[in-house]
Amino acid sequence: MRLGLVNPLSSMSNFLQQSGGYALIDGGLATELERHGADLNDPLWSAKCLISSPHLIKTVHLDYLEAGADIILTASYQATIQGFESKGMSKEDSEALLQRSVKIACEARDTYYERCAEHLSDGTKNGRILKHRPILVAASVGSYGAYLADGSEYDGNYGDAVTLSTLKEFHRRRVQVLAESGPDLIAFETIPNKLEAQAYAELLEEDGINIPAWFAFNSKDGVNVVSGDSLSECASIADSSEKVIAVGINCTPPRFIRGLVLSIQKVTSKPILIYPNSGETYDPDQKQWVQSTGVSDEDFVSYVNKWRECGASLIGGCCRTTPNTIRAIYKALKSPAASPSQL
Repeated sequence: MRLGLVNPLSSMSNFLQQSGGYALIDGGLATELERHGADLNDPLWSAKCLISSPHLIKTVHLDYLEAGADIILTASYQATIQGFESKGMSKEDSEALLQRSVKIACEARDTYYERCAEHLSDGTKNGRILKHRPILVAASVGSYGAYLADGSEYDGNYGDAVTLSTLKEFHRRRVQVLAESGPDLIAFETIPNKLEAQAYAELLEEDGINIPAWFAFNSKDGVNVVSGDSLSECASIADSSEKVIAVGINCTPPRFIRGLVLSIQKVTSKPILIYPNSGETYDPDQKQWVQSTGVSDEDFVSYVNKWRECGASLIGGCCRTTPNTIRAIYKALKSPAASPSQL
């Protein structure tokens, strides 16, 4: 289905209704790409595969769809025109790679629907969920800090030289290209501070972006966004934009999610999305996740119905979560105890 801008909130409401009252977002991309053999030791991170191995990206998208995901995020989180140009590419080639990220996700959706048709009846086959249902492609936009690849997306400290104008000009063409490439919405992810949220909101209006968006912030203390800015103030920026159809949290430890959802609910009536990381700690100096600091899939999923009860309607995983995580969430939300009438 398409989420038009005539009444985007109504379109999202219809999507959630068709999805059973909630929808599943996919999980971590980079971890899965590495599991399939990709080398992501590069400032481009997962976006490197847009150049070297686009087939792996499609494979991961399909893995998540067969795990039950209703929304798949494109491999463009760390894909920026500036980042590609730093690798010696032209502006035209850089824009083509952004377009490719959306094309791959749309092709994965088409392939998934073909597999569902071949299966004849909706259901599960060998652990694969083959069910024809509305599926959205969300074009991922990472923060300015993600482009810097110095860990500043996890603290939001860009320095005084980075202004609202700086951020708008950095993101402008990238957002335009992604929006024109055929996704259903734009996912502004891991937003670390109020300034970048404001930049995104203004870009959506100034550039006449013709598809809706969601804003997902990250937190490391369970109270504020990672920069220390007020989560309520950040969420209010999202609430004030007619083009923003959902607001929430990503790449944040599971133990913080419930409290953050309750804070967001105080300032918006828009659907709330949450896709936490595995709870592991990221070391920006070593550029790797610290092992044994996260939670198991079982512990992760144990939170799911609590998140649903407190108001989250779009639920998935972020860094270090896998198709197994999403499959477990699918099962948890499909269980009789999780039916909307009992929440």
